[in-house]
Amino acid sequence: MDKSFLFHILRSPKGWTGPKEVDSKEEPLRAAFMNFDYDLLIIGAGSAGLAAAKRATSYGVHVGIAEQADVGGACINYGCIPEKLMAYAANFSSIFSNAISYGWSEFHSSFDWSKFIAAKDQKVEQLHQLHMKYLKESGVDFIRGRASFLDAHTLDIDGKQITADKILIAVGAQPFKPNIPGIEHTITPKELFQMKTLPKHIAIIGGDYTAVKTAGSLNELGAKATLITDLPQILPACDQDLSFCITDIMSQHGIEILTNTKVDIIKKIADKVDLFCSNYETNTLSCDTILYLTFLSPYLNNLYLNKAGIEVSQKGAIVVDEYRCTTQANIFAVGDCIDRVQLTPVAIAEARALVDTVFGNKPQILSYELVPISVSCIPEAATVGLTEAQAREKFGESVQCYRGEFQPLFHSLNGQDEKTLIKLVVEGKSERVLGAHMVGESASEIIQSIAVAMKLGATKNDFNNNIGIHPSSAEELFCL
Repeated sequence: MDKSFLFHILRSPKGWTGPKEVDSKEEPLRAAFMNFDYDLLIIGAGSAGLAAAKRATSYGVHVGIAEQADVGGACINYGCIPEKLMAYAANFSSIFSNAISYGWSEFHSSFDWSKFIAAKDQKVEQLHQLHMKYLKESGVDFIRGRASFLDAHTLDIDGKQITADKILIAVGAQPFKPNIPGIEHTITPKELFQMKTLPKHIAIIGGDYTAVKTAGSLNELGAKATLITDLPQILPACDQDLSFCITDIMSQHGIEILTNTKVDIIKKIADKVDLFCSNYETNTLSCDTILYLTFLSPYLNNLYLNKAGIEVSQKGAIVVDEYRCTTQANIFAVGDCIDRVQLTPVAIAEARALVDTVFGNKPQILSYELVPISVSCIPEAATVGLTEAQAREKFGESVQCYRGEFQPLFHSLNGQDEKTLIKLVVEGKSERVLGAHMVGESASEIIQSIAVAMKLGATKNDFNNNIGIHPSSAEELFCL
């Protein structure tokens, strides 16, 4: 019998070992006869780590999960959840102002940031407790501490050595700040959601989804918001029509958007912070808070990946194959620490697919082609699939675009000239829908449904033959 085949059998009594060949015969033989503390040890109790733990226990796997910070990762503590709660809070501003048009008497209300932060903290703590309760009830050992590799099967967690047959790295990413003079005077989302008072004037360096929705929410809550990007437009990864539409609406709402503007120096002067910028008409912008939201880099500090034979790319991300396996056959990585799509739902999907592959003997390759993305700005926006530019680059002149812009019924009584935009990008020959983009109320819910249809190969003719709910914004999709 081939010895390498025997090593694979001995080493993996609980499932799939991955598509890679084992180079060293000593390591799998040693691993085969070791008594490990865990079948699976997860580094990181964020969204991906928690999803992996939950799925793994369903296969009867003995799981440990190591985390040095609060359970839930960035998403729960200072990312998706706080951002969405802030967007909900911001939406009341529009509701209150429009109520008069619908017969409500005029009234005056004010926003208290400290009360919002207290309510947010209470909700976050509730989520902490729910996740900890689930881990305990599922038999998952929660290990508090910083983990670092000693070898491919051994971790040091705050001085204690813990072994595992298989290890999953789900440590996420952290905000990366460039080497700009005075960059220490900027904050990240983590500090934003710890602030005791709402900034009077906040400058947000960045132009992606997170920067745009944060600027929109803070503006509606009463802060003056200035968005700064060195690119020609905000939301550069989005369809250009969607980007232009959001830019116009944000400008109407009083948000200052500075494109093609590079921050060169930041200086703290008394209780103000000055930004010295290239290509800015006055060269200097003064505010009281600067939020840096440009880059996220994999959080690999002090993991000592080299001790486990794990390769890192030039971008600083863990190198994995299509099955999320690293260069070490028993170690895997998912989420923001690999070079894929840095979104919470993607990280969760990767984690579940990885566990199904390794422990469920159901190898899964995840597709990243139709990942819907929400921009919780005001108004809301969402997108899925190819932009018009991407589609034309791939399919040429056969691409057709169907675009509709209309005033939603909600604004028919208040006289506001705020439009809803819906756009479908279609491959002309097959009529297959390649992309869908929307700005307007309930955009996330509508685009989420379209994403399912696109996954099933929906065509423009399929949309034409459907009957919409009236009156609704979604029905416009069938009239383009």
